[in-house]
Amino acid sequence: MRRRGGGTAGRAVSGASAVLAVVCATAALPGHQAWAAEGGAGYVFAEGIKATRGAATTSDAPRLDAGSIYKDAIKGGAKLTYRVDLDARTNAYVSAVAVPKPGSQVGTFDSLKVSLQDRNGYDCSSNEARFGSAEFARPVAAYAHRTMKRDSSSCQEAGAYYVVIERDSKATSTPDAWDLEIRHELEPRLKTEGPTAAPENWPSASPPAPAGAPRERSGGAGFFDATGLTEGEWTDRIEPGQSRFYRVPVDWGQQIFASADLGSSAGRGFVGGALDMTLFNPMQGVVTSANSVSYDGKQKSADLEPLPPVKYENRFDSGSRFVNTRFAGWYYLRVSLSPEVGEEFGKKPYGLTLRINVKGERKAAPAYDGPAGIFAVTEADQDAAANGRSGPEAERSGTMKLVAAAGIGAGTVLVLGLVVWTLLARRRAAAQAGGAVEAAPPQYGPPTAW
Repeated sequence: MRRRGGGTAGRAVSGASAVLAVVCATAALPGHQAWAAEGGAGYVFAEGIKATRGAATTSDAPRLDAGSIYKDAIKGGAKLTYRVDLDARTNAYVSAVAVPKPGSQVGTFDSLKVSLQDRNGYDCSSNEARFGSAEFARPVAAYAHRTMKRDSSSCQEAGAYYVVIERDSKATSTPDAWDLEIRHELEPRLKTEGPTAAPENWPSASPPAPAGAPRERSGGAGFFDATGLTEGEWTDRIEPGQSRFYRVPVDWGQQIFASADLGSSAGRGFVGGALDMTLFNPMQGVVTSANSVSYDGKQKSADLEPLPPVKYENRFDSGSRFVNTRFAGWYYLRVSLSPEVGEEFGKKPYGLTLRINVKGERKAAPAYDGPAGIFAVTEADQDAAANGRSGPEAERSGTMKLVAAAGIGAGTVLVLGLVVWTLLARRRAAAQAGGAVEAAPPQYGPPTAW
């Protein structure tokens, strides 16, 4: 009987220990400031980012592993090379986010270029991000890809490929190094081949403003901690020189529409290229940018151009709007405000309003021959967006749900253990009492209480 009782108690203690372990693990999760190291401009880099150093030649290029994120830095006019090893089946992507130091001088044609090349130096693809008319320091990003195509012979073989990241800066620009956040991901091939031509007709009319009262939601400081948004009107505050990051889940068959309004301010002045808004796909590739907005103290608005629905076959089109809406997942908005606004109208937070529309029914995902990874929208993603969670917050929420589930299970074990222990204790007490009566010697003489 003791062994049974001890086993139940042991299981109860084991369950409680499991809960305690999960709770301790949750308590050990870092807070917002500790989730990632901040760069010079307050940019939040990805948690678990690995240090690397790009080489000047392909012979010395360090290897990038799929699913990993790396940190490096690049000086003006420099070219850095990395190596990726690819098979002959999957699509491959590499992106780089460049983070200039705050207050750095940048020019219209200063740029970050990312290329993916085969062993013969042929560009599988390349993309370049420029600062344009909004000549102020802010994070910029570009990506490159190796896409498997049935009717192509270039970049289709397995083997070594090379990622080349280049920075072009003019003599008048600040020569200080830009921090880099480099990401490498793979997309599984399809089990069966689907359409290979992007749709010719698609809804291109902008929808009416989303219904409902505006709600507050504070943006993140990087792609890693970008704040989740759903369809609706959202308000925030942005300071001169600051960039705010948001993310919206866009599934297969859906279109995203977005606009940003900068609120009015007291004072007089004029700033050209004051507000910049850019939409990035799940690999941080630029999808489109709103024209840089000038500011004179009156409220101003920036709108993204209409984009086609997210479809797998978009990748086979030549237009950037199609090519860069080739997969489902989190789409990112970066809104940046020029530091000159602070010089003209005061260094203070300015009102920012985002209007997001996501149109179209969610379609079934293509028949991937393996897990889609980041190229999918899950129910957990939808929940994170609805509750305004960033990636780290969503992960922490998932851990807390695990704690709750473990707590319920362990709590049940504890209650059952206590019930069994109580019954056993009562039975032992009854048995001991009965044994004591039977073993008592006979009494002689008058009663003891007499």
